[in-house]
Amino acid sequence: MNYAVRGFVSGYVQGVGFRNHVKQQASVFQLGGHAMNLSDGRVEILLVGLRDHVLEAQKTVAQGPRYARVDNVSWEVVKEPIPGTFRVG
Repeated sequence: MNYAVRGFVSGYVQGVGFRNHVKQQASVFQLGGHAMNLSDGRVEILLVGLRDHVLEAQKTVAQGPRYARVDNVSWEVVKEPIPGTFRVG
């Protein structure tokens, strides 16, 4: 059964490879979802997959890639049906 979380990441997370970092982690943990820039400078993340894999991915996403600075991540569990592929937008 799939488990899904939505996160909003603030800090220096746009233009530094953050979304690509999330996509790589989604691939490692075989997750679906998305990573999308928001107009307010945050990145919205959706992670969908096996619960243990999602929880591990959340940890690595919160660290960010080398040139990013993650100031805050807020997560919420998502209940609605979610597609199983991953996309960057």
